[in-house]
Amino acid sequence: MDQSFAIQEILPQDENCVIAVQCLVYVDNVTESRLLGLVERTKEHALFVFTHRRMAITGEDVTLYDIFPISNDFAVVEVSSADEPSFVGADTRVRLNFQDGELEVRLPFGSHSRLFLSEVNRAWSDVCKSPKEAPKFEWLHKYRKASKGQGGVKQTLAPLGTTHTKISQHKKTGNSLNAVSRSPVEGNKRVNSGVEHPRVESSPESQGKVKREGWDELKCEGRDDLVRQSSHTASNKATMLAMPQFGLRDNLVRCELLKNEDIYTYLENFSFFLGTYNVNGQTPKEGLRPWLGSTSTPPDMYCVGFQELDLSKEAFFFNDTPKETEWMKAVSEGLHPDAKYALVKLVRLVGIMLLFYVRNEHAKHISEMEAETVGTGIMGRMGNKGAVAIRFRFHNSDICVVNSHLAAHIEEYERRNQDYKDICSRLLFRQHDPAVAPLAIMKHDVVLWLGDLNYRLSDLDVDNVKDLIAKKDFETLHSYDQLKRQIDEKAVFVGFVEGEIGFLPTYKYDTGSDQWDTSEKCRVPAWCDRILWRGKNVRQLLYQSHMALKTSDHKPVSSLLEIGIKLVNEESYKKTFEEIVRSLDKMENECIPSLTLSRRELQFKNVKFMQHQAETLTLFNDGQVPCQFEFIQKLDQPTYCKPWLTANPAKGFIAQGGNMDIDLEVFVNRSTATELNAGRQQIEDILVLHLERGKDYFLSVTGNYLPSCFGSSIQTLCQLRDPIQEMPLETIRELTSSGDETRTVIIDKPMDIPKEIWQMVDHLYRNALKQGELFQQPGLRSEFVEIRDCLDTGMPDSLPGSNHSVAEALLLFLDALPEPVVPFSLYQQCLECCSNTSQCKKVVSLLPQCHKNVFNYIAAFLRELLKHSTHNNLDVNILATIFAALLLRSPTKQDLAEKRKTQEFFQHFLVQDLS
Repeated sequence: MDQSFAIQEILPQDENCVIAVQCLVYVDNVTESRLLGLVERTKEHALFVFTHRRMAITGEDVTLYDIFPISNDFAVVEVSSADEPSFVGADTRVRLNFQDGELEVRLPFGSHSRLFLSEVNRAWSDVCKSPKEAPKFEWLHKYRKASKGQGGVKQTLAPLGTTHTKISQHKKTGNSLNAVSRSPVEGNKRVNSGVEHPRVESSPESQGKVKREGWDELKCEGRDDLVRQSSHTASNKATMLAMPQFGLRDNLVRCELLKNEDIYTYLENFSFFLGTYNVNGQTPKEGLRPWLGSTSTPPDMYCVGFQELDLSKEAFFFNDTPKETEWMKAVSEGLHPDAKYALVKLVRLVGIMLLFYVRNEHAKHISEMEAETVGTGIMGRMGNKGAVAIRFRFHNSDICVVNSHLAAHIEEYERRNQDYKDICSRLLFRQHDPAVAPLAIMKHDVVLWLGDLNYRLSDLDVDNVKDLIAKKDFETLHSYDQLKRQIDEKAVFVGFVEGEIGFLPTYKYDTGSDQWDTSEKCRVPAWCDRILWRGKNVRQLLYQSHMALKTSDHKPVSSLLEIGIKLVNEESYKKTFEEIVRSLDKMENECIPSLTLSRRELQFKNVKFMQHQAETLTLFNDGQVPCQFEFIQKLDQPTYCKPWLTANPAKGFIAQGGNMDIDLEVFVNRSTATELNAGRQQIEDILVLHLERGKDYFLSVTGNYLPSCFGSSIQTLCQLRDPIQEMPLETIRELTSSGDETRTVIIDKPMDIPKEIWQMVDHLYRNALKQGELFQQPGLRSEFVEIRDCLDTGMPDSLPGSNHSVAEALLLFLDALPEPVVPFSLYQQCLECCSNTSQCKKVVSLLPQCHKNVFNYIAAFLRELLKHSTHNNLDVNILATIFAALLLRSPTKQDLAEKRKTQEFFQHFLVQDLS
């Protein structure tokens, strides 16, 4: 969650919180949580330090603690501690040096912390570019003078220029953040170089003052990254191989090293403990040692996944829960007692959490740690279902671990399949070099997948299932397992392996017991909780459930895997490296790269809204040397292609004699549909493929787009009695090109509301008033395609698909409107009057007639839904949260305070009949 919104609330309008990060601050040798915000005003920057509540959501949640101006005397130094294992992927510990003192903080490892540090670096670099124009920071004086500021600024601060005494002064030696890692291409003589930072004086007179010696040299050097690792040890050669550089020579070396990997690596087995547990929103009530400490010897690594960590609405809407800390503590206490472990990473999305622990002695061999999440709930955004994942390099092997919670209910196996495919396509790991394409799940040596996959037992009633369980005939029972059937049909988890199941189904039990579900629903037992893997040199030693734990209606599951990890032989590596460099010198001097393209023209026929199309282009390296390619932007163009088009990958490296397939993909979404519907844009583009040290190749992309009601305006659709694809393109263009669609009349009497909205709402009114989880459970992608085509073509006469698919289609329709139901021009008025019912009604009366009709029609339908809340479990808060975000969209970036005001505005129309 972006906590910069909370800081922005308490700042004056001319001050901007660029970015914020939650961190740990070292205060008198004790760590305390703080919120660190980079604040900018008129090109001057300062770091604001706040104390805060558990999750800073509004300005009331933060209290200003201190301010550090970013001036010429500013620097960031990475620090290390002998008490903690040091490894790439751990939290980043840095010391921020200022003229008046220093601040030591621990930032959570990940892309957001890197982004924060890069923004701080940019602010410092701007100061260094104009050393004669020293910033004055006059705008900060008001914070120092106020004994009690407004809006959460409550602490009196020392005047500018005084020594900061609140933050303890640390005297650890830090690595200069100007220490630049050298490429392996430049040889092994010297891995790092850089200017040593001046140290903080320890005498009382000079405490907090920073020596000037060395600063000018530091500033002249400049720096690309704010924080660098100090050195590459021999055991950390894996990091050198994957250094985020995209120079041609760097990639030539890396490609050749990977090609010859077998020469300088060997396999060594390590044990991985994988665990998954759906805790049904409960707090830890019993120790986890029977589960996590069940192996005879301590594992080398733990990957522990939870689902349904917190089922509260606060967790669902704000991704905030105290249970994260409670379960993390329970896990730490439950690990095998015969080894010491370091927590490398925790990642959570609502109730899906993954923790990664390693034995302390292995921590230094972890590198390239990244974590990502993807929600597969309604509209592909809500995080009640989805996945969290981590990826890392251990020695010389790339590992990915996924913890997922897929769609529920026995009949919904197709939605589970869709969730799996969405996770695989959308969960991408950022690489250290932002110019390099993100890394997909399957692009790893080993993939470990665990979680509540929710696949059930089909074609057996509960009595037959329990009879087979009593006989322990798991082989027969497994033949009815949906996951096994879907894998056999190659619908999901292609290339994955699951060990033999020899344990009882893990769902559903009466909480606190080993009894099968005795509720009215009497759920059929099922193996919902599963662990699979993909990759070579993996052997499963154990696969079991743990009946002793009774906190949840699920039982936890564990798998102990023995994985062959690639280790580097240093002597062989050095010899291979030197041979590659020598051969490259000769090749680069003698040869020019060359490519053959399988085609120069690509055509996309009948492109539709939110329907993916792809064409494959094959590049063949017919030259004498490896080559590097990249799609480059054309003159006066911000990107290399139109926004509806992507090339995957957009840049890459091809070995001599090798080839690479590039998928050119077309996908029209809400941001591009309007221009294509109106005919102001066409499916046409020219791509420039640039070959490093070679020539440019030009590719032509053409196609046609079928207009859709999705992405068309309310006014346009009210003018069309027939489906949009039955109308001449000239008519649609005439209607949308005038700029004022209310003046262009195609029919004598426009419809009150678009027929497409009426069709979807009427369908739901007739079929779904008592439907559980309506507007919360996503539909099927295939059914959305049928619904869209029905609305756009008029065939068939009635809407196809399930109630959930129609409900999601309605939300997608509202989301795609170029002008929301409440026009952008009235958005601010809605915020200002959100607490006054009569004023809210007055704003709605100002809406254009067709917009007002749609607003009242949808509000009336939602009030009908609320009359059946005992069946559909909907309430005012849920509906206001979902629909306010669609009906009242902000013309600019919307902060959390605005979101709450839009919800409050719309709630007035749900709690009483205003007709």
